[in-house]
Order: sequence, then C-alpha cells, then structure tokens
Amino acid sequence: MNNPSRRVVLAGLAASPILARPAFAQSTQRAESLVQQLVAEITRIINSGQSEQQMFGSFQQLFARYADVPTIARFSLGADARSASNAQLRAYQDAFGGYIARKYGKRFREFIGGTITVQGSRVDKSFVVVQTTANLRGKSPFAVDFLVSDRSGSDRFFNVIIEGINMLTTERTEIGAMLDQSGGNIDALTQRLRSAG
Repeated sequence: MNNPSRRVVLAGLAASPILARPAFAQSTQRAESLVQQLVAEITRIINSGQSEQQMFGSFQQLFARYADVPTIARFSLGADARSASNAQLRAYQDAFGGYIARKYGKRFREFIGGTITVQGSRVDKSFVVVQTTANLRGKSPFAVDFLVSDRSGSDRFFNVIIEGINMLTTERTEIGAMLDQSGGNIDALTQRLRSAG
C-alpha cells in the first residue's frame, strides 16, 4: 500500500492498551515453563511427519492452548472490534486462529531438524519476555522472544518476536489492510481469513 491507511499508521501505537493493563502475580519461572512446553509441542509437530494440512490443524490446537487468542484477535482488528457484534467477533476469532496457524505453521516448518532453546526471561511492565534461540540447519542462530502474560487468568503468550519482527504489530497492519480491501466489512474480512495465511 503506497498510502498507509489510518490503521497502518497507528499500528505501532496501538500496543499500549494491551501492555498497560495490569497482570496477575506472575513469575518468570512459570512463563519459562509455558514456553518450554510450547517449544516441545512445536518440535513434536514439525518432526511428526504429518502432512501440511494436518500440521496446520495441530498448530491451531496448539495456538488455542498456549496463546491468548482473544487478545491477539481483538488487537489485530483494532478499533473496528468495538463496532462488531459478539457473533461477529466469535466468527472472526475462529477464522483468525486458523489464519495464524497456517501463516506461522509455514514459518515453523523451517524449524524441521532444528532446535529452539530457552535462554532466560525478564519482566517488562506487566508481562514476561521469554528469550529463546532458534538453531536451524544451514542458518545462523537467531532470537525468538515470547511475550507472556497472565491477564487472561492463566499464563498465555500474546506476542512472538521472530528476528525482531513483532507479530502483534505485523498482524495489526496486515489485518487492517485486509479490512480496507474488504470495504471495512468485518464479515467479508472473516470470510477472507478462512483461506488466507
């Protein structure tokens, strides 16, 4: 898009409402444990020999178990989430979960034969950053950070930063662009997400 829309321009600023909300008492140890379990599941899936479609289904289930899907989905939709009905939000969230599983599942397929190792964690505002290093065959090691919060009532990751690329702001920008292309119609966006990724 040569002329970024209002949603794209504000994407980087929009993280503050999520990150500013208070979290429940949380420990770095619990956050690291969550990510270690998540990484073990990712490794199991990518080395399972499943077909691509089976793998995407597994990733969607994984996403539902370990991610704060409602927060990520609403954030990606931005201000337009406030005008959506509950039924529209549920349908959008379901479609968004499949979209994310396919999109990031393709990226995680690059990890076949590689490893992801938890290096440590640190508290940042109301969440914990769990730092990991990915070692892939034929590539230099790179950082994958998982941002974990318990504001949903239990520990869940709400953002992933791969090689400095922020999932939340990236999806906010891309979903905003798709919504613009859908004429601002959330139902049309939801239908589009069912085959995107």
